[in-house]
Amino acid sequence: MANAPAPEGSPGSWLHQDLHWLFARLKQGLATAESAAVREHGMTLWGYTVLMAIVEAPASSQLALAQAVSVDKSKLVLILDELESAGLVRRRPDPADRRARIIEVTTEGSHALKAARAAIEAIEDRLLADLAPSARNSLQSALQHLVGEPIARVEDGRPHETACAPDPA
Repeated sequence: MANAPAPEGSPGSWLHQDLHWLFARLKQGLATAESAAVREHGMTLWGYTVLMAIVEAPASSQLALAQAVSVDKSKLVLILDELESAGLVRRRPDPADRRARIIEVTTEGSHALKAARAAIEAIEDRLLADLAPSARNSLQSALQHLVGEPIARVEDGRPHETACAPDPA
């Protein structure tokens, strides 16, 4: 039977060819290692992601920030509360719209982000150590490409089921 899959768990199995499983396993392993690393710098992985997004491209609103990092807007408020309590960001009223808040990274937040980013880069280097530099660059380029139009095409306008949604009450 030439089309029969290899036994489950072997490198030729359907499981090990399934993109969802492969990405989920990578995410699980990275989350385990990186959560510990960023926790040492006073934040969660979501806090780290939000902090990077604020530094790289300050959003015009919390809704824009939530969309940029694929997190539910009510969950974003909780993440920002944690970052603000840790002294890593501050929120102030927007002079153009008193209902809106401008989110700024504090000096402490900037230092924590740089230190956390260095720890994350070390983890990523360990993960990718067996790949040739050209393969690493190809992987990074392919992933950056896939998170754009190709994934939007596959999602077909459906809401992000795997985005960080609010905790059920």
